[in-house]
Amino acid sequence: MQQQAINELKAIPESPRRENTLELLYNLFHLLEVRQDVEPDDQELIMKLSPLDTQRLEAATEQGLQQGLQQGERQITRRFITNLLEVRFSRVDETLTTVIEPLMELSTEELTPLLLQLSREELLARFGNVN
Repeated sequence: MQQQAINELKAIPESPRRENTLELLYNLFHLLEVRQDVEPDDQELIMKLSPLDTQRLEAATEQGLQQGLQQGERQITRRFITNLLEVRFSRVDETLTTVIEPLMELSTEELTPLLLQLSREELLARFGNVN
C-alpha cells in the first residue's frame, strides 16, 4: 500500500499540490529518521522515501547553484558597467546610476560599444529613468 501511494505521488505532474504533499511526506520522513524506536514498517517507509528526499535535495541544490550563478553574473555585469562609466565620466552620480539597470539587460556585445561611444547625455536619454 505504501509503495503504491509513493508511486502514485511520483506520477503526479508538477504542481503546488504535489509540492505540498511531498513536503509533508519529507517532514514525516525526517521525523521517522530521528526516532530511536523505529518499527520495521516505518524503517521500510524510510527506505522508500529516501530516494525521493535525495532527489528533492539535489534539485534544490541545483536550483540554488543556478540562482547563485545568475546573481554572480548580474553583479559582474553591474560592476563592469559601473567601472566603464567611471572611466568615461570620472564618477557615477545618482543621475547616471539610473542607466545601469536598463544597460544590464543588454548582451555584452550590445553593451560595450554603447558604453564606449555614447555620451553621458545620450546614455541618459536612451536608458535613464526607463521603467
